[in-house]
Amino acid sequence: MKKKYVILAIVSLIVILIDQVTKMAIHSGYALHESHAVIDGFFSLTYVRNPGAAFGFLQGAPEIFRKIFFLSVTPVALLVIHYFLKTTKDQYLGQIVSLCLVFGGAIGNYIDRVRFGYVIDFLDFYLKGVHYPAFNVADSAIVVGIVFLLISTYRDEKA
Repeated sequence: MKKKYVILAIVSLIVILIDQVTKMAIHSGYALHESHAVIDGFFSLTYVRNPGAAFGFLQGAPEIFRKIFFLSVTPVALLVIHYFLKTTKDQYLGQIVSLCLVFGGAIGNYIDRVRFGYVIDFLDFYLKGVHYPAFNVADSAIVVGIVFLLISTYRDEKA
């Protein structure tokens, strides 16, 4: 088995495991919209159900559209990520790990959509009076993966 597929399995499983364990802890330990300050005025754990995408995108769309859209887009995205992983050279470890983070994060949120019809979010930040949309571990893996992918692709192409 190719090294990059072992990395895909390991990184994705770690992301999915941490994501699902933290979401289930919030889902079973908090009432909906319950919030507990971790760092007063900066960070709270808040149980939120997000029927939309990042930052509430499509949250107001009809439920049937959201269901069809999100349940079909994720498998397509996973196929695209797999294609990029397959075509990435083995020596580009940064790109490989980045794609694996995005892959695992996408699966973590997809599990929620299949199980509940929404994604559980709970990481809730405030900064200088601005309240940012809550997110979760899967969202974090996706964002970090994309940022690292951009950085590592730029760095690798420069070299």
